[in-house]
Amino acid sequence: MDRNPSPPLTGRDKEEKEEVAGGDCIGSTVYSKHWLFGVLSGLIQIVSPENTKSNSDDEEQQTELDEEMENEICRVWDMSMDEDVALFLQEFNAPDIFMGVLAKSKCPRLREICVGILGNMACFQEICVSISSDKSLGCYCTVCMIQTHLLCWKQAEVASVWVERIREHPAIYDSICFIMSSSTNVDLLVKVGEVVDKLFDLDEKLMLE
Repeated sequence: MDRNPSPPLTGRDKEEKEEVAGGDCIGSTVYSKHWLFGVLSGLIQIVSPENTKSNSDDEEQQTELDEEMENEICRVWDMSMDEDVALFLQEFNAPDIFMGVLAKSKCPRLREICVGILGNMACFQEICVSISSDKSLGCYCTVCMIQTHLLCWKQAEVASVWVERIREHPAIYDSICFIMSSSTNVDLLVKVGEVVDKLFDLDEKLMLE
């Protein structure tokens, strides 16, 4: 026997339902906080010590990204162009998660996406200053550091911070020379050239070091 249909919502019920739904939205967007937390939790699991240890003998699994996870994190990449989403990610320390991926993940695609998200977030000054103040960023691979430099130099207020970061990690000079002399990746070579050109514009003394 079919059950009776639910009675129509009263005006108060509708308001309460809308308030609950609205509470899951990020800022003025329709993006879900709950969904985003789920994606970030998945990222944390990927680079967690337990997961890294259990997969230590499976190189392919470490370098390949699950299709479903790739689709979800790419959606976050698109969402991060919205200032409300970027500020929400910043509020919950998502940059630390993305930087943790850069430090620990061996998956090139995942690292690329995380750099892209950080780049979108760095377009907003408050977030850019915060990212630039994280000294641990200089410990990551040269390619990621170069890409992040370019993204953060869009904000003139933090350019000097990145010059100082280069000075603190002189090993990057050798890495840049190695890339320029051996890489066949045209896009990477162009980015490295832009970094070198910008560095010399900001501090001519670097040309002599």
